[in-house]
Amino acid sequence: MRLTALLLLCLPALAHGLAVDRDQPVTIEADKATLKEKEGISIYQGNVYLTQGTLKLHGDTMTVYTKDDHIDKAVLTGAPATAVQRPDGQDVDQHAEAQRMEYQAAGGFMTLLGAARVWQTDGKELRSEKIIYDITKNTANAGSSTGGDRVHITLQPKPKEPQAPEPASASTSAPAPAPAPAREPAPAMETAP
Repeated sequence: MRLTALLLLCLPALAHGLAVDRDQPVTIEADKATLKEKEGISIYQGNVYLTQGTLKLHGDTMTVYTKDDHIDKAVLTGAPATAVQRPDGQDVDQHAEAQRMEYQAAGGFMTLLGAARVWQTDGKELRSEKIIYDITKNTANAGSSTGGDRVHITLQPKPKEPQAPEPASASTSAPAPAPAPAREPAPAMETAP
C-alpha cells in the first residue's frame, strides 16, 4: 500500500491554494477504488470526491499515474469534473470545471479540456474548449492554435464607492420646518392664604 500513502502525500500539488491546505489531511471518497502498485496507477470511480482543506475535487473518475514513487499525472473526468479552492491571499474561491482535467506534475500544469471554465465567486470568468493553467506562475492560456475555438472572458467592474450627498446650495431653499403643535396653557395654581 506504499502507492496509496504516496498518493495521499502528493495530491496537495494538484492546485495552488492556501498554504495551510497542504498541511491538511486528504479525504477521497468513491464508489470503487483500484490500486495497481506495480503499474503505478490508482483509479477511483463513481461519484469521486477529494477534499483537502479548501480544495474540493469532484468527478466521475480520477486516475493517478506515478513514476519513481512520485505523481506523474492525475486525470479527473466528469460531466463536468469540478474543482474549488481558496487561493493564497484571496478572499474569494477559484472554481474550475471541464469534461477532463489533467494535472502534469513535472511541468506544474493543469489542462482543462471540453467546455472548460475557470471563474471566481466575484464574477471574473474565463471560458474556452481548452485552458492550460500554469500553477507555479499562476498564468493561463486558452483557445487553440487552429482557430474555431473562441475565448470568452468576463471581468466585473469595481463597485463604486458611495458618494456623500451634496450640501444644499444657496439657490435651493429648504422647506420650512413644520410648526410645533400648540400647547394648552397650564392650569393656574391656587395658593393658600
